[in-house]
Amino acid sequence: MKVLMSIKPEFVAEIAKGVKKVEYRKTIFRRSDISVVVVYATKPCGKVVGEFTIEKIIEDHPAKIWQETKEFSAGTKEAFDEYFKGRSKGAAIMIKDFVSYEQPLELSDLNLKAAPQSFCYIEE
Repeated sequence: MKVLMSIKPEFVAEIAKGVKKVEYRKTIFRRSDISVVVVYATKPCGKVVGEFTIEKIIEDHPAKIWQETKEFSAGTKEAFDEYFKGRSKGAAIMIKDFVSYEQPLELSDLNLKAAPQSFCYIEE
């Protein structure tokens, strides 16, 4: 099963370059059969630009997540702390094998009318 995930264009660029190898999320999918994340680069790009395989998902207290993943993050500790401020739990999706689409897709190509706030499940 796949999910479509909204990610800011600057972070998508870091993922594509291989600099960012972890995607942090405040909440994670309930389904356990998700193996691929299809990436929607948010506005101003507004396109589905690629996908990656999930190596693993870490769910824990943000401080523990940072200790385990900081070497794979392209961001700062300050930005991480601000993102998870007030949260006792978070998630880190470890990125494996990002593939950029030669031709970016429109949301309508996936039978979607709007981009998900965070993520949505999609049929393969």
